[in-house]
Amino acid sequence: MERPNIISIAKSTLEIEISELEKLKNRIDESFAKAVEIIHSAKGKLIVVGIGKSAHVGNKIVATLNSTGTPSQFLHASEAIHGDLGVIQKQDVVLCISNSGNSPEIVNLVSYLKDYSSALIGMTGNLKSKLAEFSEVVLNTHVDMEACPNKLAPTSSTTLQMALGDALAVALMELNDFRENDFAKFHPGGNLGKNLISKVDQFLSAQKPQVTENASIRDVIISISASSHGITVVTDENKIIGVITDGDLRRMLMKGEDVSKVLAKDIMSSNPKTIERDALAKEAMKILKENNIGQLIVTENGAYFGIIDLHKLLDEGIN
Repeated sequence: MERPNIISIAKSTLEIEISELEKLKNRIDESFAKAVEIIHSAKGKLIVVGIGKSAHVGNKIVATLNSTGTPSQFLHASEAIHGDLGVIQKQDVVLCISNSGNSPEIVNLVSYLKDYSSALIGMTGNLKSKLAEFSEVVLNTHVDMEACPNKLAPTSSTTLQMALGDALAVALMELNDFRENDFAKFHPGGNLGKNLISKVDQFLSAQKPQVTENASIRDVIISISASSHGITVVTDENKIIGVITDGDLRRMLMKGEDVSKVLAKDIMSSNPKTIERDALAKEAMKILKENNIGQLIVTENGAYFGIIDLHKLLDEGIN
């Protein structure tokens, strides 16, 4: 098959699915709003039930809901009728996903799903199915055409199920006033979470180079060489006066001055960029990037506390 034909197939697939999504958008109505309200007001969790391709969609919907503030659990329909129905409590809401709504497992299960939960919501493409009959609310995912060339494999139908699951999750996020910091609580190990909640003092260097303003050049060189940052902080006790970098040392030597008479205060840069230890790490990264510097002085109530390094933040996924 020629490449233009392959590209044409891809575009045709997307065109069919986009068309079906447009139809879904146009039939979003009070049923969707009622489903969201039922889930939002539930005293228990949301149990999402599915089988076949709908089971894979259900797992994804559960993952999205759990990460956005709606406690959810997936229940496979074939396992449910062999003992796993026990996970459903009377205060729970069930969302059952089935394109046909009449698969044997679903037909055998729907009466129990309805009886064991506080409400049964059906997501189906068949409004005359057993699932639709038993559901308090029906979310219509009917498609006129699957993107599969044989019109058999679930393609458009699973796309609609996935999209409608996202719509439920987003609507529930808004009702729950679920914001960035809430999202970060459920993603502490990922880059998203780190950027939203991580503080500067989580990434502090173990090294804290410093010299006094009257330190000799020898002492400055020793201080800079003793750390891996190429910088030392000039202090009066813990008050920050300035900084000296290895670049400052090179520039001084190129001037040909008598280094035996030069003190730290003579070559330091005053008013260095600083950040408080309890600030967000992403704010430190912003300062580092805007000023094109590799290290940032960390303070505690204005006093010298330590150093945070650009490469450390990058390694940890802060951007």
